[in-house]
Amino acid sequence: MKLKSFLFFLVFFVILTFSCTSKKENTNLKRIHAITQEIQKKYIPDRRTSRFDAEVIDEAGQLVVKGITTNEPALAEFREKLAATGIPYTDSVLVLPTTDLKDKTGVITNSVANIRIVKGDASEMASQALMGTPLKMLQKTGNWYMVQTPDSYIGWIYGSEFSLMNASEFDQWLQKPKLIFTDTYGKSYNNISKEGVVSDLVAGDILAILNESNDFYQIAYPDGRMGYVLKSQSKPYMNWLNDMKTTQETLVETSKQLLGVPYLWGGTSTKSVDCSGFTKTVYFLNGLVIPRDASQQVNEGKLIDDQKDFSKLQPGDLLFFGRISPEGKEKVVHVGMWIGNNEFIHASGNVHISSMDSLAPDYDEANYKRYLRTKRFLQNQTEGIQYLKNRLLYLK
Repeated sequence: MKLKSFLFFLVFFVILTFSCTSKKENTNLKRIHAITQEIQKKYIPDRRTSRFDAEVIDEAGQLVVKGITTNEPALAEFREKLAATGIPYTDSVLVLPTTDLKDKTGVITNSVANIRIVKGDASEMASQALMGTPLKMLQKTGNWYMVQTPDSYIGWIYGSEFSLMNASEFDQWLQKPKLIFTDTYGKSYNNISKEGVVSDLVAGDILAILNESNDFYQIAYPDGRMGYVLKSQSKPYMNWLNDMKTTQETLVETSKQLLGVPYLWGGTSTKSVDCSGFTKTVYFLNGLVIPRDASQQVNEGKLIDDQKDFSKLQPGDLLFFGRISPEGKEKVVHVGMWIGNNEFIHASGNVHISSMDSLAPDYDEANYKRYLRTKRFLQNQTEGIQYLKNRLLYLK
């Protein structure tokens, strides 16, 4: 009888102890999770351009904080706040770039390279990068690399779409004179007789100039391939940049050259575009680097209108569309560019022109109803708008 009573109290004690321990661990998990959210809110307003991805897990009774970050101040404050709690834990947060990639730069070698939200061919496409674009290397998993583009956009790209260079190799690449492909679409050839194609090319592609003869430039790719490009379809990069006159007229002219280009989610080239990829491409071909997505672009420039007073708009202004929830939260889902005469050009299905005039045959009632505001980027430089003349991405 005494033995049974002893066993009963022993089991009860074990259960009680386990229950108390579990409650304590659960409380600690919640506290760490709350600190994680606090840090993310303070330092990472947009995961597309900066990362602090940390999670706490219980491994055999030991709390382990795992994850990655591109923001060292965020990690420092996170560790400081955790230390103040006195909660014992194992720190496994990885600072990016990883050690093996710190002195490495990737340079795009395809005419257009796909950047995905997560690694994997079946993953949703986030954006694209043009040939010659330098990438900040962050992390490698198999043949996939997490990278950051010059507009700070973070995504995953397959290793065969770029050339990985160490600091010395990248410096040598930057010192070579460059060429920009200016035609909407074209090719490079094995020789000046156009016998054999090296690759396709799109507007904005950057290559190195080796020589010139008659109607051709001899060019080199970041991966060492060589070829010939027609002078009528290209221009020395510095000449292009110095001759650049970014005006309302040039923005409209560039935008109309893309009429009929098909829509592709994540598309950011003259081959295919989504709505913000279209406006980004138009501005890039006029010497400006602007944010990737519509919900990022809307934060830049100068506010021109938010009352549907289209008389205030000028060609080149960006119109933003979206919806506002019953709670008052705004979501920007579309962007187009004003071209005058109550018309705007945008990518939806394909690149086409629509009107805000209810009597016009191309009146866009759906977008009229969800119009939010218009912003002006020309002569209104904000943090997310970069002039290529002030930032030599491709040269040293």
